[in-house]
Order: sequence, then structure tokens, then C-alpha cells
Amino acid sequence: MSEHDLSPQQDYQNWLLSVKSKYQRQQIKAATSVNRAMIEFYWSLGRDIVERNWENIYGSSFFKKLSNDLKDRLDNPKGFSENNLRYMRAFYRLYSPLGQKLQQLVGDFPLSEKQDDFSVSALFSIPWGHHVQIINKCNGNLDKALFYIRKCLEYNWSRAVLMNFLDTDLYEREGKAITNFQASLPMPQGDLAQEITRDPYNFNFLKLENDYHEKELKDALIANITKFLLELGNGFAYLGKEYRLNVGETEQFLDLLFYNINLRCYVVVEVKTADFTPADLGQLGTYVVSVNHILKKPDDNPTLGILICKSKDNILAKYALESSNVPIGVSEYELSKLYPVDLKSSLPTIEEIERGLEDSAEGK
Repeated sequence: MSEHDLSPQQDYQNWLLSVKSKYQRQQIKAATSVNRAMIEFYWSLGRDIVERNWENIYGSSFFKKLSNDLKDRLDNPKGFSENNLRYMRAFYRLYSPLGQKLQQLVGDFPLSEKQDDFSVSALFSIPWGHHVQIINKCNGNLDKALFYIRKCLEYNWSRAVLMNFLDTDLYEREGKAITNFQASLPMPQGDLAQEITRDPYNFNFLKLENDYHEKELKDALIANITKFLLELGNGFAYLGKEYRLNVGETEQFLDLLFYNINLRCYVVVEVKTADFTPADLGQLGTYVVSVNHILKKPDDNPTLGILICKSKDNILAKYALESSNVPIGVSEYELSKLYPVDLKSSLPTIEEIERGLEDSAEGK
């Protein structure tokens, strides 16, 4: 149906939707512009505080003095608390080693040998609340801070998601699994596949008893699939648990099957509650090859296998992987929030609490 075939009322409603969409796009542009201008101002104020050496002149009370003076002299002076002013100084100190071009707020600036070129506009497009969290967690480590800046930009992380990965040390874990990806996959897929691995995987979002079994762990992961996918990383789509494949005259059941949209390949994940053994690779390798024959389409890249075990001997895992041409990575998982099996016996009863309160009252 063309626009000419619409009734005036339908045409009007469609026009309203168009106006709403345009207005929302302009709101986003305006918010982004305002955020960038504010971050640039915070940068310049932090630079002045450092380069003019005001702290040495006014002493420990400088930030309180500056906060009060700015609030007295500015209209609607939001964002000038003592604490926020200290963050502005920290913001400048953290990123100032990037070079003079950053101070001019234009162009690109060189990074350390571990970093690629990085756009100045990208740094100032991150919300201030994100910057505060990164400053708190990175302790002056520029490479670590830029790692999280890039993740925020690439995946549009909310502050809550950023805080989750800061708390679980993603910088230290990402790409750290022992794999044979570079030897068994063509470039650049081998490098890209390595980047999606983590070691250890952090399963602290699960609530399990001390004597949990493998099935309980897998069930808990699926029950928390949203958090599990977040921990696995960007681009993972969940396809099934105990995924059945008819291989020859047998049925094989894959612990977990995913498809990674970014890598355009299937990913078979096996979870073991025991220590790593070379036999685990044989089982997982068979599953990976089976998926390649049965599920993989011509346009898909080779299937990956990820073995997540309770613990591993790194040398043993490395040697075992060298003997296989099937792309597999081996990681551990971390599960620190365990709850006692007999939770009831570990908690005080009402009577014990009351007796404790009486004893406290008598001891006053």
C-alpha cells in the first residue's frame, strides 16, 4: 500500500511516528554532544589543577576551597563537589601520558606499544560515571583503563555491565585460556577466537552448595543463562543444553551449544567439575568434528570447543592441545560463593538470638 492509498488518519499517525523518531534521534545527538563537552571541561579543569600546582599552594584544604568558590561563582553549579574535583584531577593524570594531542582535544594520539591508535573523540564520548568507575578500579594502569574504554565503546556497555566486568577482573582474564587456536585455525580467526576466551570463567553469580555435582552446575548455568552469556562475552547465542546429535548409529549429547555471531561459528562448551584430563579433549574434539559435519554450513567458520574445568595443570593442558588439530581452549572456572550444605545448622535459631540479646543486656 502506497502513501496515497492511506486514509488521512493513517497518514497522520505514520507522520507522528516519523516525527517521534526524528526527535528521539536528535535527543540522543544532543545528549552525546553535552556529555562530550562536559568531559572535555572536566579534562581541562583537571589539567589546570595539576599543572598550576594549586594543591601545593593551598595545601590539603584546596579541594574544599575550590568546591566552595566554584559553587559561589557559578550558576547551577552541579558536579563540583570535592570528590568530583579529585576525580577530574585523576582523570587528567591517568590519560595525560597519551600525548600533547589529547591536551588539544583534536586528532589522534599515540599510545604505548601495547595499544593501537585511539581516537580522542572516543575517550570523551564515554559517560563520566563510567570514567569514575574505571578510575577507581584501574589504579593508574593506562593499558587497563583503555581496555575498558574500548569495551564500552565497542559493546555500548551500561555502567552496571562495566562494573560487573571491573569487579570480575576481565582485563586480567580475557584471552588467557590455553588453546591451540592459532595453530589450528587460519588467520585472523585464530587470534579472534583467542580473544573470546577467559581464564578463569567467573561463575560467582551462581548459588551452589559445597558438594554440588556436575549436573547441578550445568543446570544452574542455564537457569542463569543471561548472566552466563554475559560472562561468555559478546556475540554468543544459546542453542541448547545436552544438545543431541545423531552420530552414526549413536546419540551424542553436547553439554552446551552456542553460535558466536561475530566469529560466525558454532561453539561447543563442555563443563567439568573435576580436574582437567587429556581424555576430556578426546570427547570434546569428537563433538567439535561432529558439529562440523552435521550442523556447520558452508559459510560458517570451523567450530570451536571450550572446555571449562574445575582446575587444570597448565603444562599438561598445553601438551594435550599440541597433540590435537581440533580448535579447543581449556579454562578453569571460579565459584567462590558457595553455601553450606546444611544451611539451617549454620544459622543461629531464634532462641539463640534471644539469649544473646539477653546476655548483652545483662552485661551493660
